[in-house]
Amino acid sequence: MEITFYYRTNFPAKKYESIYRKIGKKAEAVLQLDEKKEISVTFVRSRTIHRINRDYRGIDRPTDVISFAIQDGGEEIETHDLGDLFINVDYAVRQAKEYGHSEKREFCFLFAHGLLHCLGYDHRNPKEEKKMIALQNQLLEGIADRK
Repeated sequence: MEITFYYRTNFPAKKYESIYRKIGKKAEAVLQLDEKKEISVTFVRSRTIHRINRDYRGIDRPTDVISFAIQDGGEEIETHDLGDLFINVDYAVRQAKEYGHSEKREFCFLFAHGLLHCLGYDHRNPKEEKKMIALQNQLLEGIADRK
């Protein structure tokens, strides 16, 4: 999986590039993905993700991660591009403290969560949520464990 990183913040998020690539490789194996898949990850602050959330999703508040999947449940199109992720570094740092785990774990969780959304997984009902959580945990196991 090719991951392209963009930085719209001075937060030192480059340190997560290699671990995101490990999660991407694990996703290829676990989900039997074509290794030619591509995704972009942009690290932003709360103000930027608030604007994106408002303008594109009609939700007037910041959030931790936003996924824009190329395949959106409609007609299948042939592409290697999975979509774009926006990760809010402010929320990631705060949520790591709130949940009592490392920043590394939180940043990796947000990436895995967004990646799964771009692959068509969701959590709109308990059955979907259970499956998505299990996959997230599987992708993070041994790479970014809870503590």
